[in-house]
Amino acid sequence: MSPALIRPQRFGSAWLKRYRPVAAPRLRLICLPYAGGTAGAFHGWANRLPADVELVAVQYPGRQDRFQEPCVEEMAPLADRIAEALAPLLDRPFALFGHSMGAAVGYEVTLRLEARYRARPQHLFVSGHGSPLLPRGHTDVHLRDEDSMLEWFGELGAMDPAVLADRELRPLVVPSLRADLRLIETYRPAEHRPVNSPVTSYVGDADPSVEPADAAAWRELTSGEFSFRVFPGGHFYLSDQETELLADITERLGGAPA
Repeated sequence: MSPALIRPQRFGSAWLKRYRPVAAPRLRLICLPYAGGTAGAFHGWANRLPADVELVAVQYPGRQDRFQEPCVEEMAPLADRIAEALAPLLDRPFALFGHSMGAAVGYEVTLRLEARYRARPQHLFVSGHGSPLLPRGHTDVHLRDEDSMLEWFGELGAMDPAVLADRELRPLVVPSLRADLRLIETYRPAEHRPVNSPVTSYVGDADPSVEPADAAAWRELTSGEFSFRVFPGGHFYLSDQETELLADITERLGGAPA
């Protein structure tokens, strides 16, 4: 039996950040951060998207203005809460973009939006993450001591070396990082459940954690159209390739660059 249709409720949530509100957007692009990341990672995108596209960035608990809240360490409750927070925004067409852990979160959120709200994203963009159906390349980083965990994370280029070296700053970043790593390292899809939305997978050609073939395997998780693109760069290729990446996203969403 299909799940009962859930009606969107009034918008207002600590989960969502809008850096350039648009009065009547043609489309909303919802962005989901990587492990240890914040909504602010997408702040610069807001003014580089077409004027009629509103960027909405998800803020996970346990960081920045939500520092006092407990982190979420399991995928299901995180995806549930994000889907609930997005419900009031489903009055407009929307798409999702997730990088690294955010790609898997975006997939799970899309499943919930399609099943519970009958809302199909115009597009799901997954970046820097292999198909969740494949075995993970690492499962123990969240169990390592602080120095080893941060060293591993630093090798991906995900953190300012100054933060890694400053032990006074570590209490601000380590709890959310460890919680996010636990979430993604223990996550396994309950079953093979394709989304109905078109999916585009992006990856860096020198990403030490994701093989291009693994990123291309997302094609198994959509019943819609699938596309795949490799950019020059490592796990955080999107920093150096931001202009090209946003141009590609914009084109696939049917808009003109800002």
